[in-house]
Amino acid sequence: MTPGTIPVIGTARLSLRPHRLSDADAIAGSLSDFAVTRMLARVPAPYHRQDALDWLVPVTSGRLQDWHLAITSGDDTHIGMVSVELRHGRWHLGYWLNRYYWRRGYMSEAVAAVLERFSRRMPEMPVHSGVFADNPASLRLQEKLGFRMSGCSEIYSFARNTMVSHVETVLQPGALQSVKAA
Repeated sequence: MTPGTIPVIGTARLSLRPHRLSDADAIAGSLSDFAVTRMLARVPAPYHRQDALDWLVPVTSGRLQDWHLAITSGDDTHIGMVSVELRHGRWHLGYWLNRYYWRRGYMSEAVAAVLERFSRRMPEMPVHSGVFADNPASLRLQEKLGFRMSGCSEIYSFARNTMVSHVETVLQPGALQSVKAA
């Protein structure tokens, strides 16, 4: 079961679209900021333009079943990402946002829109996610959307180069809560 082609999703303030190779500089700029990468498990630090290109080539090839959507502002500036990807037989939500766009409600708006579209295409599928234990803002975002804690573990963070406490979450089918933009 696959969600199909990657959609373009418009919200009140954002456009979410498939990535392009031309996003490499913006991605590298955002992920070279340790305040962002320290909350991501699979992103190395330091992060370079070549890392972005290495990630973008398969993502833009059209062969993956995963959704990796660029979060863009009104002028098509790449400011972050929301992904729903199949890993180990389960759909997983991941996201990040350039630090200069934090605390504006953009991530809630983007994640809610992606999950709403995904749930229409895959209505019976739970979506798994999680946050590092020292990221309460991300946990609040997930709880606001209807995710519930499902466990705790330790996972390796490439950026931190160590094991980090991780709160596992899951959004059950039909549990998505709507959110209002800030």
